[in-house]
Amino acid sequence: MKRILLIVAVLLSLSGYSQVTKATLTASGLTCSMCSKAIYEALKNVKTIETIKANISQSSYSIVFKKDAVVSFDELKKAVQDAGFFVAKLQVTLNFNNVEVKNDVHVEADGINFHFLNVPDQVLNGEKTVTLVDKDFQTAKEFKKYTKFTAMKCLESGVMESCCADKGTAGTRIYHVTI
Repeated sequence: MKRILLIVAVLLSLSGYSQVTKATLTASGLTCSMCSKAIYEALKNVKTIETIKANISQSSYSIVFKKDAVVSFDELKKAVQDAGFFVAKLQVTLNFNNVEVKNDVHVEADGINFHFLNVPDQVLNGEKTVTLVDKDFQTAKEFKKYTKFTAMKCLESGVMESCCADKGTAGTRIYHVTI
């Protein structure tokens, strides 16, 4: 029995793992400090956020997530949109442990499904910042730039399609990222 537990423990330590630790969110549509404050107040209501620092001159927010929090990027987007603005860019820092990524491949990390675009084959370890390239997390011009890196329909829909079935369940939310 001890041998089986030891083998299971070793296998679990070898599998990939990551933790979402922080993010930098840039908003668009801001015209004054009151706009920045409205987004700040909206983000304060996101339960997974530990701290927020606003940079008014760059319309950006440095966010630190609570340890072991299950982060929803859509919740961040909704908070910004509910304040009357849009996400122009979202960069997320994850702490990876032995996660293998390849171009145009789906990876689950920290319970979140990612589709890596325009990246070389590599194994991620330590902190790494990824940029979300989904259409609701980028400008239309930036989003269009990434459409040439995949033929998979999930880029347009934001959910796994039948073409992704071998990598997860169709209909599951997936975020498209680049390094």
